[in-house]
Amino acid sequence: MNARSQTFELTVEGWQIEEVVLSLFHTLLFHRTTGKFQYKQEGTYSIGTVGMVEQDCDYTDFSYIRCESAELDAYLRKEVSGFRDILKSNDGLHSGQISLEFYEKKKNRWPFPDESIPWEVWNLNINVVTLTNEHERQAYREKLGELLGERVVCIVEAMNRHDYLPKAPNQPLLDTVFNTTFTDVQPYLFKISCQNSGPTNASVGTAVKKLVRDTLAL
Repeated sequence: MNARSQTFELTVEGWQIEEVVLSLFHTLLFHRTTGKFQYKQEGTYSIGTVGMVEQDCDYTDFSYIRCESAELDAYLRKEVSGFRDILKSNDGLHSGQISLEFYEKKKNRWPFPDESIPWEVWNLNINVVTLTNEHERQAYREKLGELLGERVVCIVEAMNRHDYLPKAPNQPLLDTVFNTTFTDVQPYLFKISCQNSGPTNASVGTAVKKLVRDTLAL
């Protein structure tokens, strides 16, 4: 099975990295999370509710909806903060990619390990730049909020398509489709991975900075 894949690219300042990634990953997980399954008997179950919270960003003019789950939020923040720290540890303009992959497990007979089969992958390419003055910084803060809004619309449109989703399994196989470790919500199995491409060369750096200034001019 070929996994659906989509890539977004955004340019941010260092202190915006974490909340920009969180705003999009939380949006994705809000649409890929159910309440806890409560099995009554084999083949029948009820599904709990998923609360929602409106989250305001501190460094970007943007608000988003996330699942009302402190556990899920803490897990995401831990994963994303590691990516943030790697990017901020480099001097100059630099970039990296962080991915949110949804997958299901295929059980294999012992001694072979289970297989992880991805069915949807979202990639965020993040360019980190330092703006030269407070006027540019404030203007781009507002523009970045608009760009995030556009990305969220793309996510919602994708979620509304009749694409493949793993079927709800019987109770013994629940953990092959859903992450059952959270006490209050039940997202589809997912994992986060990241890579840092290191300092960007001068020509690319100039192009990214020009892109930011062109964006502000729109």
